[in-house]
Amino acid sequence: MDQKVLVLNGDYTAITLCSVQKAFVLLYLDKAEMIANSDHGTLRTISHAYPKPSIIRLQRYVRVPYKGIALSRHNIMKRDHFECQYCGSTKNLTLDHVLPRSRGGESSWTNLLTACSRCNHAKGHRTPDEAGLHIRQKPKKPTLAGFLKLSAGTLDHHWHAYLN
Repeated sequence: MDQKVLVLNGDYTAITLCSVQKAFVLLYLDKAEMIANSDHGTLRTISHAYPKPSIIRLQRYVRVPYKGIALSRHNIMKRDHFECQYCGSTKNLTLDHVLPRSRGGESSWTNLLTACSRCNHAKGHRTPDEAGLHIRQKPKKPTLAGFLKLSAGTLDHHWHAYLN
């Protein structure tokens, strides 16, 4: 039961992912309603079988203070699919500043990317153009919906209407 369930707020906006167990508890306590069933089995007790949730909606609108996605090493690597953005390697990953800190580059979503230690060392205190390196995917700040897609791993086909 390591599947995830998409949780929608009262206004049908996606707010988070939760476990099937947590979603079932919210449904059982009438704090949420089921929007879509999962195509992967059911939840069984001794005397009942319940459909496994894929999407639930909270009964009440919950005001969620959105502060954005935290800028962290793990989140940057997750955004970059745990691949070097210069050569595609998945080994010995580090973070690289596109505009080096020695030249005034800051630590931000648009200036940090995942790089293997070999490419990072080859780049040194230069920009990628000066080092002759090509960035595969331009670094940008992820949206909440995009980050939920990355966090889920596999996407249930029911989720597409709410995460696009």
